[in-house]
Amino acid sequence: MDSTPSSSTSAATAISAAPLLLTARLRLVAADEPLAAALTDFHDRNRAHLAPWDPPTTADFYTEAVQARRLRDAAAAFRAGTGYRYLLQPIGDTSRVVGTVNFSNIVRGPFQSCNLGYALDQALEGQALMTEALRSAIVEMFSPRVNLHRIQAAFRPENWRSAEVLKRIGFDDEGLAPDYLFIDGAWRMHRLVALLNKSFLAPEEWAAPN
Repeated sequence: MDSTPSSSTSAATAISAAPLLLTARLRLVAADEPLAAALTDFHDRNRAHLAPWDPPTTADFYTEAVQARRLRDAAAAFRAGTGYRYLLQPIGDTSRVVGTVNFSNIVRGPFQSCNLGYALDQALEGQALMTEALRSAIVEMFSPRVNLHRIQAAFRPENWRSAEVLKRIGFDDEGLAPDYLFIDGAWRMHRLVALLNKSFLAPEEWAAPN
């Protein structure tokens, strides 16, 4: 019996999340190519800040051309329902990007799960902004519109800020994974955590036969 989860989503059944989410202090905007310059600036000013937590990048990563291409790809995935990337902007300032939230590797079938990644401008840490953004985005991912069952996140054990944010939101610990990702020049151990959707709506075709 083949129980391998399937990640395919046809154009006819594509599921799309809301392209704009609003919180008290933030706009979460779906990936869009016109934001390439603002996103490039975000990555450039946070190079050192994000280096210990992010995978290796190419030499041209910090160019507007590369960020524009990545945003085009992310926008296509958003439309297809295979990935949802949001850019964070302060309310009242649409010229600046101050963070990102990314739901990637979406797998449907019997798995109905994805991976969560996020980043916040170093200058804005300590204000619970990422907690605010993630709560809003997760409500969307667990809504009947998107209807994911599980969101997994992974962080290096020494990243105490991520640990606190995810614990505050309700993610449960699933253990340590040695050599999980190549980060900052070496294979790094990560702690795996997950959040389950208690309001998940099982597809009709899952009903047990009479």
